Amino acid sequence: MDLKDSKILVIGGAGFIGSFVVSELLKEEVAEVVVYDNFARGEKDYLIEQLKDKRCSIFPIGGDIRDLDILDAAVRGKDFVVSLAAMWLLHCKDYPRTAFEVNIAGTFNVLEACVKHKVKKLIWSSSASVYGDAVELPMTENHPFNNKNFYGATKLAGEAMATAFNDRYGLPVVGLRYMNVYGPHQDQTAAYTGVVPIMLNKIEANEPPVINGDGSQAYDFIYVEDVARCNVDALKSDVNFGMYNVGTEVQTSIKELCDLILELKKSDLKVIYKPYSADDARSLVQNRIGSRVKAENELGFLYKYSLREGLQKLIDWRIATGTDKA
Repeated sequence: MDLKDSKILVIGGAGFIGSFVVSELLKEEVAEVVVYDNFARGEKDYLIEQLKDKRCSIFPIGGDIRDLDILDAAVRGKDFVVSLAAMWLLHCKDYPRTAFEVNIAGTFNVLEACVKHKVKKLIWSSSASVYGDAVELPMTENHPFNNKNFYGATKLAGEAMATAFNDRYGLPVVGLRYMNVYGPHQDQTAAYTGVVPIMLNKIEANEPPVINGDGSQAYDFIYVEDVARCNVDALKSDVNFGMYNVGTEVQTSIKELCDLILELKKSDLKVIYKPYSADDARSLVQNRIGSRVKAENELGFLYKYSLREGLQKLIDWRIATGTDKA
């Protein structure tokens, strides 16, 4: 699909992944990239360089996907929409009612606005959480849905609604099931941050990193710039509907991840292992590695950064921004 001279709305465009999506879109010959964000987690500082490009702007009224009239005004006149707005996994665990209103009702609002304004294609962020624990590896897009948590439930509902909107109204939608995304702009110190910044924060404080369980639990880690590029690949592809894994298909245990971070940080700290809490033991996924075949064949997406390269880029960013003073 040709993006030349197109107008694109990026919902959640000031956030962790969204800010990188904006950067990738500005590499294309687009006419306009508008960021729509409520700045609950997003930061204007993540868009400093992008806003130097006259084609990039923030929607004048900070917007939430629950604000129907503001969302409608933002979508009006846009050729394409990329939607990344969502409450994250642990937020959803603690605030399930709000998770329903944001992730499910809010997604419906986005889909409805895209139909109303005849958007040519919507790229929507799903999650590998829909799969739950793996019953086979790597997990293809046909893997059973074994999710048990609120976040995964909201993403399953979003995928079902996207399917229905595509079937009923012909809205082109591509859903992207992200594996474990890491990189700059991810919450580095918040209570709901990811495993990578948590480990880095511990090491920076000269405290031993902590691993729950024995560290054998394994995941598919993908650098945020690769994820952003996949969003643009999906937009440019001829695919009008589908759900796709976004990962590397490389299996890395938490112990291996921690050892690599310690090596890159040149730290001799010793890892502390602690048992899972009863709640975590019941709800946390132990293994999730996604097949990349479908995204590669149909979207033309190939990841660029190895885990070592991505972690080094993240460490360099933390040092440059003062997040990490080591």
